[in-house]
Amino acid sequence: MHRRGTRLVAGLAAGCLAVFGAVACGSSDNNDSSSSSTAKSSGGGKEGGAITVLIGTAPDYLDPSIAYTTQAAEVHWLSYLGLLTYKHAAGQEGGQLIPGLAEALPTISSDGKTYTLKLRQGLTFSDGKPVKASDFKASVERAVKLNWGGKSFITGYVQGAADFDKGKAKDISGVTADDATGEIKITLDTPYGAFGNVLAFPSMGIVPASTPKKNLSADPPPGVGPYTLTGVQPNRTWSLVKNPKFAGFKIPDIPVGHLDKIVWKVSSNTQTEAQQVLNNQADAFDAGDTLPPALLPQITTKAKDRFKKQTVPSTFYFFLNTKLKPFDNPQARQAVNYAIDRQAMTRLASGFLTPACFFLPVGIVGHPTGQCPHGSLDKPDLAKAKQLVQQSGTAGTKITVWGQERSPRKQYVEYFSEVLNSIGYKATPKIIADAVYFPTVGNAKTKAQTGFGDWIQDFPNPSDFYLLLDAGAIQPLNNQNLSNVNDPKVQAALKKLNPVPATELSRVSSDWESIDTYVAQQAYQVVYGSQLVPQFYGDRIDFGSAVFHPTYYNDWSSVQLKG
Repeated sequence: MHRRGTRLVAGLAAGCLAVFGAVACGSSDNNDSSSSSTAKSSGGGKEGGAITVLIGTAPDYLDPSIAYTTQAAEVHWLSYLGLLTYKHAAGQEGGQLIPGLAEALPTISSDGKTYTLKLRQGLTFSDGKPVKASDFKASVERAVKLNWGGKSFITGYVQGAADFDKGKAKDISGVTADDATGEIKITLDTPYGAFGNVLAFPSMGIVPASTPKKNLSADPPPGVGPYTLTGVQPNRTWSLVKNPKFAGFKIPDIPVGHLDKIVWKVSSNTQTEAQQVLNNQADAFDAGDTLPPALLPQITTKAKDRFKKQTVPSTFYFFLNTKLKPFDNPQARQAVNYAIDRQAMTRLASGFLTPACFFLPVGIVGHPTGQCPHGSLDKPDLAKAKQLVQQSGTAGTKITVWGQERSPRKQYVEYFSEVLNSIGYKATPKIIADAVYFPTVGNAKTKAQTGFGDWIQDFPNPSDFYLLLDAGAIQPLNNQNLSNVNDPKVQAALKKLNPVPATELSRVSSDWESIDTYVAQQAYQVVYGSQLVPQFYGDRIDFGSAVFHPTYYNDWSSVQLKG
């Protein structure tokens, strides 16, 4: 399952380990005397110091080769660099692939199957051992053997990886590494344009070839990055400490970091977590956690200079099953798109939703900039919706609207049911447990007509979102294409666009925009918004210097204490 409503970094399966209670979060770490410097930086803050971050959900794993949630990735992308990574920037710029431990972006063969890279010279792990090209091959094989949740990105595409996974081969034949030259070649069975994004996963970060093939979350292996992961007490606390060796590598576009130390502490509930940051008893609230609505008025008044709602590339929508009545009728699908009040949805989300109507969200290449084809973002057109329902001949159809228990998703579905009733249908919400929701609506036997859907990017690539509109994703169990869209025009576009390398997406931006506009015109879903998440700090942090990254949220390498 992809990133439906959890902070998965990518998409097939991942679970979060249980949180074993609260950790007292005083300010003892906030005035760490080990600061390396108090000199002012160009960003208006100072160099050095330590901060405390409160987090409600612990990472699934702190071993990078197994981790699969962004609670882990926000730590690992700074401590376990791979061959490629992302630019440390906000917005769409933050989705740009850049070389990490490779000297340059990959050279890709004309058939799209072979990626050639060269490891930078003179690199060492955080324990001082030299980094070799063969460490990359071993790291990939370690992730597969440890059943990393995203391993199908390897086993499904890299030559020989499936045989290695099944124990039929001693190594992955499609990955070759020359320690003498530093050259690394990766050969795919079929072209996959997003493979550059796969190489940028923190779980593709390089660890020593000698690293044991077992879960090392309690004592993470050495890595290469501006910070080193240390001080781990699983599900309670962990730290990033500045890596003094990293600055000497002089890797372009990757910051060396300002803070000496960043300490995470698990907080038992978001009310306590938010209150402590509001009261400056801790320095940061994790962006993956939900701010309690009851505290929002205080935060937006008392902490307005250190709080901001940040849009992350995501699509929240109601699926419309095109194989079942009434939504096999285009006019019925258009009607509900006219009827939805996106501003009302934003209010149900306590303001943590940006209204939208296109499937590709802001921040993803190909997001259309034109007008919504059915209605507007500002107000619904109920008269037009009722007219279309009558014209379609579907008035009075009984509709079950599927939804999850958690707020505000339950409220979204209850509201949508009311909207359907107001335009001539007989709709009833059916709310079920979060844990079984997607397996239930993704089972063809359920015959789900409509219900809640969401997608938070696996990686900044339109191909990732269009899995949900690909006829090839329709299956009897764990169906990702909940609207059951099988459109020849969409399939032709995907056949052309999916193989385009991630590093060349900009040249096909207009093609993606064209197909996404067409999909909105067909009204295959009711898209109503993109998720907003909180960027919320204590007074000690220089808010203006902090970068909020579209994939990893708070970029801790950019954060500084005030000067």
